[in-house]
Amino acid sequence: MLKVKITKNNYLAGFAAVVMILALVRCIHPKIAEGTGKELAGVEQKDSLLTEEARIEKQEAKNEKQEARGKKQESRTEIQESRTEKQKEKGPVMSLARSKFINSDGSVVKHRILSVPHYLEAFPDSQPVQERAAARWGVKPVNNREDAEARKKELVYMGSSPYYHVDVLHRSVPYLVPRAAVLLSDIGRAYYDSLQIKGVPLHQFIVTSVLRTKEDVAKLRNYNRNATENSCHLYGTTFDICYNRYKTVQPPGEKRRMVQNDTLKWVLAEVLNDMRKQGRCYIKYEVKQSCFHITTR
Repeated sequence: MLKVKITKNNYLAGFAAVVMILALVRCIHPKIAEGTGKELAGVEQKDSLLTEEARIEKQEAKNEKQEARGKKQESRTEIQESRTEKQKEKGPVMSLARSKFINSDGSVVKHRILSVPHYLEAFPDSQPVQERAAARWGVKPVNNREDAEARKKELVYMGSSPYYHVDVLHRSVPYLVPRAAVLLSDIGRAYYDSLQIKGVPLHQFIVTSVLRTKEDVAKLRNYNRNATENSCHLYGTTFDICYNRYKTVQPPGEKRRMVQNDTLKWVLAEVLNDMRKQGRCYIKYEVKQSCFHITTR
């Protein structure tokens, strides 16, 4: 047998010859290459179909997850609606349980009466301090009752209210600047709330002095040494609340139990102390006049 030694050069020459022959055949007969192209196109189409099927399967799986989530959400909604219906059935009881006035069993919530440690220390605001606030927030001092009637655009009538009682006024008229009138009403509402939450029958505190005219102050100074010439009451910013008298609130025909004035005073002192700490007013505890002297701020 003849042995032919294949060298590198011989191999390259042979490979080049085969490539040239194939190239000539393809040029002469180009249809020969069509089969290979179709096969490649078929492979690509098959891959495309496989990719599309995978995409469809993935989308179907995603839709199934969304449906499962939707069913889960529907189940949660049904549970929530069921809870809501139960809460509606138990509505009155639940509202009572959340009330600061009524316990869940319908009994009245009773809180302790704390009052203040010492009246003179809790309400120390002097006359000069209150005068500065009165001059800032008040009207020009009123000369007489006719002048007070002419100031209705600046003053608010406060002769009656469900929250407090105005005493028979001999040396003042029932007018205040709007700021002070709101303060007085807020004190009255807070006092009612405090009495209710402490289980004390409702009482109105009594307002004993409001706006004073210059004529009122001049007459008052003849027998009241605490009445100053530049009284805060001249500006419509100040009012007095007595602490040793109260008016019982009761429906006709209903008899309320007696409550000691000291108990009502303790509750009133708590309310006033809160208002003062909130920066709403200045307060002076007047021993001889038996009142809280209050000026808006």
